Amino acid sequence: MAKKKTPIRYTSRDFSSIKKDLVNYAKGQYPDVYKDFNEASFGSLMLDTVSYIGDIMSFYLDYQVNESFIDSAVEYKNVSRLARQYGYKDAGMPSSSGVVELYITVPANSTGMGPNLDYAPILRANSQFSSNGGSPYILAKDVDFQNPNNEVVVAKVNPTSGLPTSYAIRAKGTVLSGRIVQENFTIGDYRRFRKVFLSIPRVAEILSVLDSDGNEYYEVDYLSQDVIYRDVTNRTSDRDTVPSLVRPFSVPRRFTLEREGVSTYLQFGYGSSDEAAPEASIADPSNITLKMNGRGYISSFNFDPSRLLETDKFGVAPVNTSITVRYRVNKVENVNSPVGTLKVVDNAVFSFDNVRQLTKTTMFSVKTSLEIYNSSPIVGDVISPTSEELRVRTLDTFATQNRAVTKKDYEAMVYAMPSKFGAIKRCRITRDSDSFRRNLNLYILSEAADGTLSMATPSLKDNLKTWLNNVRMINDTIDIIDGKIVNLSIEFKVIADSDRNKYDVLDSCVSALKNKFNQPLLMGEPFYITDVYNVLNDVIGVVDVEKVRINIKNGTLYSDTRFNLDDQKSADGRYIKAPENVAFEIKYADKDIKGTVR
Repeated sequence: MAKKKTPIRYTSRDFSSIKKDLVNYAKGQYPDVYKDFNEASFGSLMLDTVSYIGDIMSFYLDYQVNESFIDSAVEYKNVSRLARQYGYKDAGMPSSSGVVELYITVPANSTGMGPNLDYAPILRANSQFSSNGGSPYILAKDVDFQNPNNEVVVAKVNPTSGLPTSYAIRAKGTVLSGRIVQENFTIGDYRRFRKVFLSIPRVAEILSVLDSDGNEYYEVDYLSQDVIYRDVTNRTSDRDTVPSLVRPFSVPRRFTLEREGVSTYLQFGYGSSDEAAPEASIADPSNITLKMNGRGYISSFNFDPSRLLETDKFGVAPVNTSITVRYRVNKVENVNSPVGTLKVVDNAVFSFDNVRQLTKTTMFSVKTSLEIYNSSPIVGDVISPTSEELRVRTLDTFATQNRAVTKKDYEAMVYAMPSKFGAIKRCRITRDSDSFRRNLNLYILSEAADGTLSMATPSLKDNLKTWLNNVRMINDTIDIIDGKIVNLSIEFKVIADSDRNKYDVLDSCVSALKNKFNQPLLMGEPFYITDVYNVLNDVIGVVDVEKVRINIKNGTLYSDTRFNLDDQKSADGRYIKAPENVAFEIKYADKDIKGTVR
């Protein structure tokens, strides 16, 4: 008898449905061959076995498919790999940083009226320290104990003459978590996209990569990127506010830093040295910038797709040479340190001027007198993101594409510029209505040494323009313009509770207003007079607020911006409107906030 055609059910995926279909298939196709479908029979055993295998295969098939998409993946390693495909750059091992106080003791000069600065050394960068908990740290930059801004106090006094014999000098420095490791690799014959694996886990950042011929390789986000931005010391008159200038450089020798769990490797391109352009050549700004601490240069976090047309080799690869990789690693899980725990000096490197004229014994005494203390916590280390957090960050990064499209995008990128290129305190971007193109006016204000608003220097504007060239839309043009500062003062009159000391109430009112207006307002943000009333009414002991008056402050110490308060005051008198290029500021709260009480 011919077998009856039985349709196959492709929707049966679990154990029970697979077994049910197998039983129906056997009954339909082999009715005279096998009839014992009892649960204890051998046939039932075989059906259970096949159903079991089918259920397992179905599960793993579904699981692997889910792990192939970032919105359904569960395993962290798979989410991480998919994130890289979306362009998300793993920040790597978190680092902690903070400011510490450094103390040394130096002998007094010949008169005894001050320290002998010949014995005041420079504490070199990369000097090593540790916390009580064992967290290692390195000094980020040189610390000069001859700096006149350092605090100097008498350490020891001659009991006979009463003259000081030694002085203690306190300087401040910045430390980073981790230790610097140097590793050498022998590179043999040519290999496409060579990978070099680092032997130590928990790599925080790559500091330098040099081959035996002295060629330096630079870290980029993608091998197709051939431009980085380096900071150059500013020699102009505004170097106090803008210590560095950002300049683009072409880098034919480059690599990417890739991570797999706690392990790290460098990946190079496959170009030859004959194709390398001069590394010192300055390129046109197009891309910018990787957030790192220890390197003296900045690379970009995205690339211009048009640059793919410029090379098909993705950079020059090392061949028949040796490379030396210097990198910083965090050797412990938690690299944060509370206040007062960073006290151990592991390896301090000093340098003295005119060493030949100094006494070795005294220099040794100065070196061994070094002490370190952190009066503020050393923080920065955070818990690694979960799979869900990583998924959300990836999708957000992919959506923005590291491009400035909206006004908020541009303002966010302005504030993201590293402070060593100049401090941007306030900014506002507007569309130039008089332009036929999409021209944008970027109004900026910088920050003075005392934290108040100031005008941006030419060097700062140049750095900012270079920085924004990376993210602006191709059809956008940006004009960077000085914003306007309007300095305000507050005068008030309140009625105090008769049961309270009126002078205490007045002090409380002034303190409350200082806390409220201790920072300048945003550009274009109105000044609400009602906020002053609300703050004063919330002060304990204030029965009523009789009067509040806002005035313009002009003069030598203030801005010379002309501003008519009456014209900009709202019809109901509740607030003062601010044009988009104006920022209100109470510059000197101690004398610009005054009041009376009765």
